[in-house]
Amino acid sequence: MNILLYLLVMKLVLKKSDTHTNEKLNIYTRDVPCLDAAWHYHKEFELLYISQSNGIRFVGDSVAPFLPGDLVLVGSYLPHLWRNDPSYYKEESTQEVKTIVTKFTDDFLGNDILQLPDFFEVKKLLEECKLGIFFGKQISKALHNDLMLLPTLSSTEKHIKLLSILHKLSLVDKKERTILSSSDMRQTTTESSERIDTVLKYISDNYASSISLDDISNVACMTTNSFCRFFKKMTNKSFTQFLNEIRIRNASRILVQQTLPVSEVCYIVGFNSITNFNKQFKQIMGSTPKKFREAI
Repeated sequence: MNILLYLLVMKLVLKKSDTHTNEKLNIYTRDVPCLDAAWHYHKEFELLYISQSNGIRFVGDSVAPFLPGDLVLVGSYLPHLWRNDPSYYKEESTQEVKTIVTKFTDDFLGNDILQLPDFFEVKKLLEECKLGIFFGKQISKALHNDLMLLPTLSSTEKHIKLLSILHKLSLVDKKERTILSSSDMRQTTTESSERIDTVLKYISDNYASSISLDDISNVACMTTNSFCRFFKKMTNKSFTQFLNEIRIRNASRILVQQTLPVSEVCYIVGFNSITNFNKQFKQIMGSTPKKFREAI
């Protein structure tokens, strides 16, 4: 039974807002799979609320599944990508997608407004989200109605409501928020983007197969030593670490959505040793595959 999950092309690109929309604040609802076709970044901050659908998200060097109720604030110029589960792309699929996307600049209220003492907490929040912030289910549930209402409001009401939401998020206890990327990966240039795109595409297409360091270095047209330095610089992870994380994150999705034996999931995502699979799973997910499934 072929149920391999896949990741589509992740090309790191500078993405500009559509010309027909407001340059400082854009709020809209996405109701189709595949939120974006490329691993990208942009000058705007982005607040994404997943009302319906699931998949896997990439924020900086963080890789994790997303589920309904997820609320994430992405900083300016921080590479990110949300991809739906492959089942959403099937022609016969009836699964619904609903995501509230809010993009805004730090001056969406006007020049220097956030420099005022009254907005200190909001300004601090926008500084902290340079690594991406995931908010817990309690806060996303509390803000659900406000977030769903956002796209329907007038322009004036959108500005006021977004400020209110950001203010509430800025006051959230640190126990209810998770910093996503382990390092500052904000981009100010597209240098090397084509090369990393080629590498990430190859990993996306072949992660379930055996990929040696020589293989991936040849794909990048680099020596192994040069490739290791390049990949570490671009992703903040070693190639092996990145590949293992991709495999384990997808394994966690299969364990949630399917009833296949753990040993079968191990081989489906590209591991050839159940011992190594269990070791990597515990290291990345914090528990064994069996306990992870039982805890769901």
